[in-house]
Amino acid sequence: MLASSISSSVLLFLLLLLPPAHPADASMQWVKLEGSPLSHLLLDPSVGQLFVGGVDHLYQLTSDLEVMSHVKTGPLLDSPDCLPPIVAQDCPSATPTHNHNKLLLLEAGAEPRPGAESGSLIVCGSLFQGICEKRSRSNISQLIYRTSNPVDTQYVAANDPRISTVAVVITTQSKQEAGMPGGELRLLLVGRGYTSRGPGDIPPITTRRLHPVAPPRRAFSQEEELGKLVVGSYSEYNNHFVKAVAHGNHVYFLFSRRDMRHTKEYRTYASRLCASDRSFYSYVEVPLLCRGGYNLAQGAWLGDLSGTPALFVVMAAGQASTPIATSRSALCVYTMKDLDATMRRAQEVCYTEGGLDSSGQEEAYIEYAVSSKCLKLPKVLVRPDRSGHLYGSLLVDGGGAIGADLLLDESQRHVYVLTDDRVSKVPVSSCERQTDCLSCLSIRDPYCGWCVLEGRCSRKHECERHLLDNHWLWSFERTNQCVTVQSLQPANQSRDEQTQVTMSVVQLPVLQGAESLSCVFGSMPPQPAVVMGTELTCQSPAPELLPPMPPGSDHMVLPVSLMFGHVTVAMGTMTFYDCGAVSRLNQSSQCLSCVSSWTCNWCPLDQICTHNHSCPRKLVLSHNVRHLSVLLSVLLSVLMTVLLSVLLSVLMTVLLSVLLSVLLSVLMTVLLTVLLSFLLTVLMSALLTVLLSFLLSVLMTVLLQSSFCPQFQFRLSQLQYSAAIYLRRGQRRIDASPGLRLHLYDCSAGQSDCSQCRAVPVEYSCVWCLGSPAPRCVYSQSCSGVPADTCPTPQITQVHPVTGPVEGGILVTITGSNLGTRYQDVVGGVQVADVPCVAQPEGYQISTRVVCELQSSGNHRVGNVQVTVGTTPPGRSTQMFTYQNPKLTGLVPDKGPVSGGTKLTIKGQQLLTGQTSDLAAFLDRQPCFIVNEVTDSQFVCKTSSSNWTGPVPVWVFFGKANRTGPELTFRYLDDPVITKATPAESFYAGGRVIKVTGRNLDVVQEPVISVWVEPLEVQRVKRRRRLALLTARQHLVFNGTMTTVSERCSVLSSSEITCPTPAVPPEVRVKGVWFQLDNVRVHYDSIEGQSFTYYQNPQFFPLNRDAPDAPYRFKPGGVIAVEGLDLTRAMSKDEVQARLGDQDCEVKTLDRTHLYCEPPEDQPLSVDGSSELPMLKVFMGKLQADLGLVQYDSDSLLSPIPLAAQISLGAGAAVIILSVLIVILMYRRKSKQALRDYKKVLLQLETLEINVGDQCRKEFTDLMTEMMDLSSDVGGPGLPLLDYKTYAERIFFPGQQTALLSRQLDLPESRRPTVEQGLQQLNNLLNNRLFLTRFIHTLEAQQGFSQRDRGYVASLLTIALHDKLEYFTEVMKTLLQDLVQQYVAKNPKLMLRRTETVVEKMLTNWMSICLYSFLKEVAGEPLYMLYRAIKYQVDKGPVDAVTGKAKRTLNDSHLLREDIDYSAMTLNVLVKNGVEVQPCPIKVLDTDTITQVKDKILDQVYRGAPFSQRPAADSLDLEWRSGQAGHLTLSDDDVTAVVHGRWKRLNTLQHYKVPDGATVALIPRFLSSGVNQVFQTGESKNRHTSAIRITGNLLTTQTVDHSPDRTVSVSLQGTLQKFVDDVFVAILSTKRPPPIAVRFFFDFLDDMAEKHGIDDPETVHIWKTNSLPLRFWVNILKNPQFVLDVQVTDSIDAVLSVIAQTFIDSCTTSEHKVGRDSPVNKLLYAREIPRYKQLVERYYSDIHSAASGCYQEMNSTLTELSGSFASEMNSLVALHELYKYINKYYDQVIMSLEEDTSGQKMQLAYRLQQVAALVENKVTDL
Repeated sequence: MLASSISSSVLLFLLLLLPPAHPADASMQWVKLEGSPLSHLLLDPSVGQLFVGGVDHLYQLTSDLEVMSHVKTGPLLDSPDCLPPIVAQDCPSATPTHNHNKLLLLEAGAEPRPGAESGSLIVCGSLFQGICEKRSRSNISQLIYRTSNPVDTQYVAANDPRISTVAVVITTQSKQEAGMPGGELRLLLVGRGYTSRGPGDIPPITTRRLHPVAPPRRAFSQEEELGKLVVGSYSEYNNHFVKAVAHGNHVYFLFSRRDMRHTKEYRTYASRLCASDRSFYSYVEVPLLCRGGYNLAQGAWLGDLSGTPALFVVMAAGQASTPIATSRSALCVYTMKDLDATMRRAQEVCYTEGGLDSSGQEEAYIEYAVSSKCLKLPKVLVRPDRSGHLYGSLLVDGGGAIGADLLLDESQRHVYVLTDDRVSKVPVSSCERQTDCLSCLSIRDPYCGWCVLEGRCSRKHECERHLLDNHWLWSFERTNQCVTVQSLQPANQSRDEQTQVTMSVVQLPVLQGAESLSCVFGSMPPQPAVVMGTELTCQSPAPELLPPMPPGSDHMVLPVSLMFGHVTVAMGTMTFYDCGAVSRLNQSSQCLSCVSSWTCNWCPLDQICTHNHSCPRKLVLSHNVRHLSVLLSVLLSVLMTVLLSVLLSVLMTVLLSVLLSVLLSVLMTVLLTVLLSFLLTVLMSALLTVLLSFLLSVLMTVLLQSSFCPQFQFRLSQLQYSAAIYLRRGQRRIDASPGLRLHLYDCSAGQSDCSQCRAVPVEYSCVWCLGSPAPRCVYSQSCSGVPADTCPTPQITQVHPVTGPVEGGILVTITGSNLGTRYQDVVGGVQVADVPCVAQPEGYQISTRVVCELQSSGNHRVGNVQVTVGTTPPGRSTQMFTYQNPKLTGLVPDKGPVSGGTKLTIKGQQLLTGQTSDLAAFLDRQPCFIVNEVTDSQFVCKTSSSNWTGPVPVWVFFGKANRTGPELTFRYLDDPVITKATPAESFYAGGRVIKVTGRNLDVVQEPVISVWVEPLEVQRVKRRRRLALLTARQHLVFNGTMTTVSERCSVLSSSEITCPTPAVPPEVRVKGVWFQLDNVRVHYDSIEGQSFTYYQNPQFFPLNRDAPDAPYRFKPGGVIAVEGLDLTRAMSKDEVQARLGDQDCEVKTLDRTHLYCEPPEDQPLSVDGSSELPMLKVFMGKLQADLGLVQYDSDSLLSPIPLAAQISLGAGAAVIILSVLIVILMYRRKSKQALRDYKKVLLQLETLEINVGDQCRKEFTDLMTEMMDLSSDVGGPGLPLLDYKTYAERIFFPGQQTALLSRQLDLPESRRPTVEQGLQQLNNLLNNRLFLTRFIHTLEAQQGFSQRDRGYVASLLTIALHDKLEYFTEVMKTLLQDLVQQYVAKNPKLMLRRTETVVEKMLTNWMSICLYSFLKEVAGEPLYMLYRAIKYQVDKGPVDAVTGKAKRTLNDSHLLREDIDYSAMTLNVLVKNGVEVQPCPIKVLDTDTITQVKDKILDQVYRGAPFSQRPAADSLDLEWRSGQAGHLTLSDDDVTAVVHGRWKRLNTLQHYKVPDGATVALIPRFLSSGVNQVFQTGESKNRHTSAIRITGNLLTTQTVDHSPDRTVSVSLQGTLQKFVDDVFVAILSTKRPPPIAVRFFFDFLDDMAEKHGIDDPETVHIWKTNSLPLRFWVNILKNPQFVLDVQVTDSIDAVLSVIAQTFIDSCTTSEHKVGRDSPVNKLLYAREIPRYKQLVERYYSDIHSAASGCYQEMNSTLTELSGSFASEMNSLVALHELYKYINKYYDQVIMSLEEDTSGQKMQLAYRLQQVAALVENKVTDL
């Protein structure tokens, strides 16, 4: 882990998930742009302009976010599987594709010239394999560079929007190149992830050229000398790049990927590369660790940490072992110094210490062969102690994610933020927006602090006195408190007086010189302040200066500001009150209010409230006695209340009239008021005044509480109402007691019966009055009758439900009246059908409802419901309740998927028992949800999902009672699985049948196909506005707000259902298609990864387009042609139905524009009564097209025939009829015999076909078993591919025993330097195109220059020029152009058919070089599998050891025609495995020779090993071991061999009588023993038996013509078919880009044909066939030993020859006809060749239609090949061999060079003479 020491505070903007943020900053600017999601934001620091890249859009903005320029970059026609340029007909998968911006960079130019622009804008998108372009920085609409025909080296960015791409522009010094002096070289270093589609050979990190670009170089090209990062498997090292930065002399890449070596977890890595390193030798990478489990980098920035460069990385914690980031994130900081030190350490350990540390543990190793979305912008402070603090967040865009491109403007005051659809300009800090100190410090922005004497929130350096204490306050200091007025003395002051005010101030700044502070009260003039330490003294304002008191208030609060000039330093508040206003505002209680508020005093004699301590009449009631007054008031109030209550009670008894009550009340009030007022005025002191004043208050209260008030009425809708009471004199309210309220109530409100009335609380005195006109609930004193002591009998109006199970357990609701006043009244008093029912407290309502739980009755019972309350008689219901016993009788269906969703119909009797809510169904423990109305005999429920499969019981609950049955078992089965659904397209009318195959499909009850559609937006603007929202929701599968259309499917079997596609209106857009299989939903695109497509309906034209109403005239015997458009789109011929009237019109042909149907011979009847003529109707699914009426043409009447002619015709007809009868009789006899023979032959053929089919299937099964065992060895080291050197030797020099590339010059040491110098000069001559072409033409003109010599010289030239393959290719093209010129004049179709010239062999070698990697990576494995399959099949039958003829072969000429009796057997071969010897079973034949047995043993023991690395069979002996000491060495020829005359047969296992299961061993052969066993046909090289001829182990000594059994060949062909197909498909597949060499050469041939005016496509086809399949692939197919390290025997070669011939026949344009006399090998593949022809034609067509212009790509490939294999070529030996031909034809070559004028100028003959003088001391004319 890299640690970094952080010593200062750094501010960063990070992408983190936060709690809800603050609203968007008002000062934030933003602009909404098209192209969501926007991906890149770039700032041009020179002019302050912004560049924004998104989907299909590119913007140029000013610094204030105004759009300067806008460019649309898509959508365009493209496909990741096709190479640009894209042509629709050449790329069927091409569709309009969005262009996602992948890179947006600035390229700095050279020193700008006057009027010229400096640098450009680099833009790379995801279209066209990620090509880039350059645009003007001043106006992006001006295109500077874009290639119209890109090559593969110009593919820069990833073509997948999900794959990341990063890049950085660097400038370095270049050496002299392309004839230009050395200078500045600008390069683009690109890091991109792996893409599975398109070119897959682009390394993770590449270098691209930007400037200079001189032809033939191209901008953005990946040149070989520029370097790239070579890794093992691009898909395995799939880096997710996050950032690329340049720092110092290095370039750094930050990426994450899976650790393939250790933990297999995803980690983040940082890699480094020297900027000047073109070979990537300096590349090194280290993992970045961040404590806390943060392993995935999300963004990175290179910044400064206390002046030290550091890399700030936002890390997120990954979700398990996936690259998906969770919401947990952190900021990790790595200093560049520590990062570089760690990388240097890794390099040192890797390259000097083998990757081990001092303790021997692995510290480094050689890896290669050479976010969460956030809606807010958080701000984070990194503290010096490495901790972080989130100090704020700002809502930038409520609907989008923040991108990683966050840029600071030039002033460092704003940051540009990129979200999905907008660019925002956000202030880095909001200091200026904070207007006071508290808000400035509360935002805790480390940029902001409060400048005290300037009165503003600012950055520190902007405050003039920031260095002085308490002048710039910062929220992150420990004393982070504003300058505050801590206290004011006095805090409250009467407005009628003026005094000194003292303020205590915290954090008071120190002033300088004569500076002073002042106090400001409100808006009044400032008062000077006297500073004494932390306190200040000011004079309060004069009373006349104070503002008027606010209306309705007795005080006002004025701010007190401490000012420095015009700046407010601190602020407090001071309250000014008005005692006079206190009494004015409290007229009802003036005295109490006066002495209870502020510091006011009450003057009772003057009736005024004043702040003074004296009154005009001297008597003062001070505010200091108010606490005592309260106490006395309470005591006296209690006393007086008691006394007066007793007095008034007595008076109420005597005085009953209302009038006396009123008079007494008024009289007492007046008397008491006068008396007490007099006492208060004259007699009492201050204390007595208080006491009696409260006596007055108490007395008034008592009077009001008495019943001396008049009666009144007030209607209530509720039981009670609370009203306030107060005393008023006239209109003036005298005083009031706050807690005095009158409670009014009405007994009859809401009490409708006796029980409800009696339930009213006792304190209300409500009774149930039985008076007239009807009983009701009234106040007890208002009842004119007799109150009822008990309530009437309960009445029951309804019982629900009226049925229940005999077990009880359900709730019964009883409603009525007089059902008790409380729950306890009905406890034990409820019975249902004479069975007690337990009342439930939860459902009881007073008097009106009782809910009880039904108890068990034991059996069926019917009765009423009765309720008993207290001692009253019980109330009974009129409804009868029934106890019943429900039963379950069955269910349908009895099975369903384990995911549920099956609608289960449960049948029974009396199912309506209890309430519907009491009914519940369960499948074991899983609920079954009732979905429709329940009847007495059945109900339907939908099954829920289960965790297991199998039978489960079905339970139905009626409350707490349950029912089941022995036959009520439901079986949960495995969910249906869909494996295939075809076709994948339909038209809008629907009705096309989709055939769905899979497993367990019959368990589905209601299979449905559904289509999710949404309406199309009519207006273009609406569509654009919704683009961002749709993009953000693209991961959703289903949206309930959208519409679905569905169709029911039909279940045919457990593995097949059919679904008609739903009809979809054309004005909607299809969003998805899925199959709803009960609760299982299968989306169509999840079945085989293919989406379902809806197309426009096919269009039909009327039969009579000119006159649609006129009938179509049809002549019987023909067909009706129907015209239309797009008839085959989403439709096939077998799905179309045509009807003519009431009969079918058989569809014969269907293409895009025509439908041909054959109507019946006789005109059908019309099915439409409106016309007698039949109507032709075409049905395509639900689409019906009425095409018009059809009228049959009748034959015209013949003209009358003369009588004589009629007689002659009659006689002639009689003779003819007689002759015909005779012929018919003879034919009938012959035909019966032929029919019998035909049936006999047909039966034989059927039997033969069945036998061949069975044999083929068995053979194929055995072969696939063997191949599966073999496939584990293939793909890695198990594929025995030859190295390039051996491969080149076998291709260039076939059949030669000595390896030219391994030879050395056989020269004396004294001559070696001179000869090598001469050969080097010869090499220089060969690099002269004129010399080389003249040399080749001269040799070919010589009569003694044989065809073998031509091929040999061509191969020597290939070796000599192998390090300059580009030059070699140009020479080859020149010679081919000459060859084309020759054949065009004769017969162009014969060109390249044979290797008759040097250039044709050069072409063969060139193809071999260029296709070696294709053989190695693509075609090698299927070729090896085909070889092993052939060998396995051939070895299963007998093979003659001498002639190579086999019983199992495809080649008729190598077919073993003898009837051989053989049997398979197994030998136990002792194989030594380490120190242990183990038996290994090997299958052989008893007719195998001993050598054949040894070969089979070696094949099995060394399976997968190269043939050259296993021991030879001749070096081993086969020893048969039996028992302890029984050892017999077996050999092909010994004294026991059978001799017939002069013929000796090779020994076999059958000869030695070796039994099945015998034990054998291979032992080394001693040199002294054994005989030479190399045999040829008819003779032996054994000198001891020179007179004896050796015959094979299977051939007889006499020639016998056996009729061969070719059924074996047929079965063998069927068995090998898969492997032959695999090879042909690998060679001719169009799914992958063809090899660049093939594209290049085919383009060359097309150009030659066009140049010479050859329009015949067959001629060009023949050229291509002769150059590639015939010249290269046939050679490889016939000789796999050229590519693979294997042994090809004669029997295998015979089979390969047939396959190679089949490949040749497939590449020809002539029709492949076979007949009775055709060879068997032609007949075997007669059915396959047409299919192979289509492969070839499509292969040629795709290459021809693909983008041309691959010359640059070809040159790059040739340059790479030249450097890769040049060191393995022995060029000196090749040059020496070439010189031998120069020496042989020396004079002719010299003469040819001298005759050429250009050669004379270049002195080619002279230079060749110099070579001759050096190589062999030849005497020349020098």
